[in-house]
Amino acid sequence: MIQLTAQMRILVALEPVDFRRGIDGLCRLCRHELSTDPLSGTVFVFRSRTGTALRILAYDGQGFWLCTKRLSEGRFRHWPRGAVLEDRARELLAHELQVLLAAGNPEATQAAPLWRPIMPAAADVAAWSAAAE
Repeated sequence: MIQLTAQMRILVALEPVDFRRGIDGLCRLCRHELSTDPLSGTVFVFRSRTGTALRILAYDGQGFWLCTKRLSEGRFRHWPRGAVLEDRARELLAHELQVLLAAGNPEATQAAPLWRPIMPAAADVAAWSAAAE
């Protein structure tokens, strides 16, 4: 079972992908198109070309999770957009992904603003070691 937490980095691919891709194909897409290491612990979200399904790819330290949600009716109408046309991915917060998974509009969520973003453990260690030098 995957639990979405505030500490997780969540990247949503803005362009639809071919759902014939499996774990290896989506990992290649993460590396080459999204410029992010799929082994980093980042949660990746992809949409099908028809907009009726999405996939989540995540690495948990032991292996990959590949989860699929296909809507019985309708489409994922509200898909995040990039700030500029060249953007290939966009970060979401955990509560925004929950709304997206329910076929809602993640941009319309109204949560309290982040006061201080939580850094992933690797970045935290690097920041501490850089400060110590």
